[in-house]
Amino acid sequence: MSTKRDYYDVLGIPKSAGTADIKKAYRKQALEFHPDRNKSSDAEAKFKEVNEAYEILSNPQKKQTYDQFGHSAFDPASGAGGFGGFSGTRTNRSGPFSFSYTTTGGPGGFNQFDFSDPFEIFESFFGGSGFRRGPQKPRYSLTIDFLEAAQGTKRTIVHQGKSHTVNIPAGVDNGTRIRFQDFDVSVDVHIHPEFQRDGYNIIIDYDIPFTTAALGANIEVPTIEAPIKLKVRPGTQPGTIIRLRGKGIKHLHGGGRGDQYVRLIITIPKHLNREQRKLLQKFQETQN
Repeated sequence: MSTKRDYYDVLGIPKSAGTADIKKAYRKQALEFHPDRNKSSDAEAKFKEVNEAYEILSNPQKKQTYDQFGHSAFDPASGAGGFGGFSGTRTNRSGPFSFSYTTTGGPGGFNQFDFSDPFEIFESFFGGSGFRRGPQKPRYSLTIDFLEAAQGTKRTIVHQGKSHTVNIPAGVDNGTRIRFQDFDVSVDVHIHPEFQRDGYNIIIDYDIPFTTAALGANIEVPTIEAPIKLKVRPGTQPGTIIRLRGKGIKHLHGGGRGDQYVRLIITIPKHLNREQRKLLQKFQETQN
């Protein structure tokens, strides 16, 4: 019979807790018992217990199996084949931390592999592994142009006397940090004179004469890839925004990309010659 504590008791949550509540409870318990923060003799064991509970309850399929069969569903010695085909867990250790590699068989007969690294969980919560032991990896800063950030580029890093070609993926933004095996790279992006970035969207202000706004015309506006033709409708008002779907920045993680928004700025001439003035005065009379 298993002597493990109930996973819900470990995290201090009811069985009705949702995903957000499970994550919140895990973060609280993991911070409390992390061996780098808690020097009590049982901190390591409790930290491992908290991670184990979170690994099961944060996975909907595993949570459902646990709710039905308890700890025995994940114990190879208990004949787990009758509980959804779980074939067991292998655990490696690095210092005080455990890394569990679990092979599970789902109802459809496929195998699912999970690798639980507590460092990765802390990075997802806090944007960095503040508790990682040992020397931190060196970090290099790169400055690239706006279009290079939007389209992707390559740079060369000299690390410990050896050159490394670094791929900067499309979609990085100012402050993006890219992790490599031996070092990290942070990216700074130059401001572009025309394009303004808002998330994965791009905004540009494009000047058109007031005659074009009044009469309508075809214009050509820049995008991060190539200029594109737009039709300005007669009677276009100042500040009109035209959306160019899919002409923005590529998403850094996953497919898709943002949009580009063209804000039309209508320019009024500051100086008119005599003929232009007469024509406008005549227009004004007809308008009245």
